[in-house]
Amino acid sequence: MKIAFFSTKPYDKIWFEPMGKEYGFEIHFYEMAFQEETITLAGGFDAVCIFVNDYVNAKMVQQLYEMGVRAILLRSAGFNHVDVKAAEGKLCILRVPSYSPEAVAEFAIGVILTVNRYTHKAYNRTRDFNMSLIGLMGVDLYWKTAGIVGTGKIGQAMIRICRGFGMEILAYDPYPNRNLDGKYVPLEQLMQESDLISLHCPLTAETRHIVNRSTIDHMKQGVYLVNTSRGALIDTDALIDGLVAGKFGGVGLDVYEEEEGIFYEDKSGEIMRDENLARLMTFPNVLITSHMGFFTREAMEAIARVTLENAYALENGLPLANKVDAESL
Repeated sequence: MKIAFFSTKPYDKIWFEPMGKEYGFEIHFYEMAFQEETITLAGGFDAVCIFVNDYVNAKMVQQLYEMGVRAILLRSAGFNHVDVKAAEGKLCILRVPSYSPEAVAEFAIGVILTVNRYTHKAYNRTRDFNMSLIGLMGVDLYWKTAGIVGTGKIGQAMIRICRGFGMEILAYDPYPNRNLDGKYVPLEQLMQESDLISLHCPLTAETRHIVNRSTIDHMKQGVYLVNTSRGALIDTDALIDGLVAGKFGGVGLDVYEEEEGIFYEDKSGEIMRDENLARLMTFPNVLITSHMGFFTREAMEAIARVTLENAYALENGLPLANKVDAESL
């Protein structure tokens, strides 16, 4: 199988190059993102392998189909960046449903600890021998209430960590888990009663802007919010207004609504033209990272292994356990 691999970073090759050879695949690595302007590079390949900030719209689906491309291999669990309905009967879409739930959950709690206890600011201060504690006071997580939105594998891992901090757990998911170590409540109640809200749900039409002006208005004063899932779960304009109003104790964002073309790239020598992102960076109680919650050795190895296992199953007519179709929406 010939695979065109897009949005390549050096760390991708560490695992995909040797594993690809083991499977006998011919992988061509491209640094550029997969989009309408680069789709011609997919000509002559059996599959394209894309990441979270690439996209495939209906027009591109048809183009790929006419090129003879058989499959879209996603290096992610989410598939909101692909027009799944348009691909029905034309392209096989295969994803990585789970790679390291603990990696994302551990990162989420790390972000909260950082933004709550200001360890990033303390580090910068002490490097200059400024040992003042003024402006660095946080709050205990012990006995606070954590609201977990989405109780898949990552949400469950987050619950286990929060339990370790002695937190009470409220959870929301339209598909409850009977064995969950927590109490399911309506979303409105979770937003109103939680001291910490952590988002771990996929981006769908129903969850887009699940955090909006109304939900923010009903949150506790001083609430902490962390999003390690998908940027568009949060209405950025509403979030900024809430920050200006002093609603939040702290906000941790590993994802951003308009991150495409910005995250995973070095923009330090450029003027940031995304005004909302630039504004978010000005708040002292906001921590933004570049969609790196998944980024551990274990997760990267699992992503490579499952992605190539998906390709092998397709090539050899084996069951496609990780196929995405219209029923997945």
